[in-house]
Amino acid sequence: MPAQCTDSRLLLITGPPASGKTRLARALATRYGCGLCSKDQIKESLFDVLGTGDAAWSRRLSDASFALLFIWVPQLLAAHGLVLLEGNFRVGEHDAPLRALLERSGTGAVQVLCLAQPATRAARLAARAADPGRHRGHRDLNVDVSTAGGADFLDLPGARLRFNSEADWHGELAACCTELDRWVSAPKV
Repeated sequence: MPAQCTDSRLLLITGPPASGKTRLARALATRYGCGLCSKDQIKESLFDVLGTGDAAWSRRLSDASFALLFIWVPQLLAAHGLVLLEGNFRVGEHDAPLRALLERSGTGAVQVLCLAQPATRAARLAARAADPGRHRGHRDLNVDVSTAGGADFLDLPGARLRFNSEADWHGELAACCTELDRWVSAPKV
């Protein structure tokens, strides 16, 4: 039985593209019974309404998706206590708005950084591009896995956990949940 959250808490699942964020976020949302807000879900809705385009257009829709996430978080925290945000948050860009949000709401946070080697990420991106169920707006084959973008923690207060999505999935998930159970059930300081 997972721990129950008694205060508002923000759980951030971050990491580079194809590092296992979405799979982990879905598992944690189910375990903790919390809402899951995903940058890609918002971005896909924007693709449907506004259309797809080149890399610059995709980046603008990503920026808009993150902005919407940040707007909704205070209301979601007030209503649900524990909120899970998933996306490839950008160090140096998303730190300040999230830090301000945490300070204004008096909310605690934990970050889980998903990691995988570039070759694994490239294979996952190629599989996504070939998946007919994947939204066509994503530019999976254009992602440069050799860059370290998204492969670091944001400069935010709170616990930091690493999740190796290439390791034994169930073992990594169990270890992550052990730490998160303590965080979720601990009184907020």
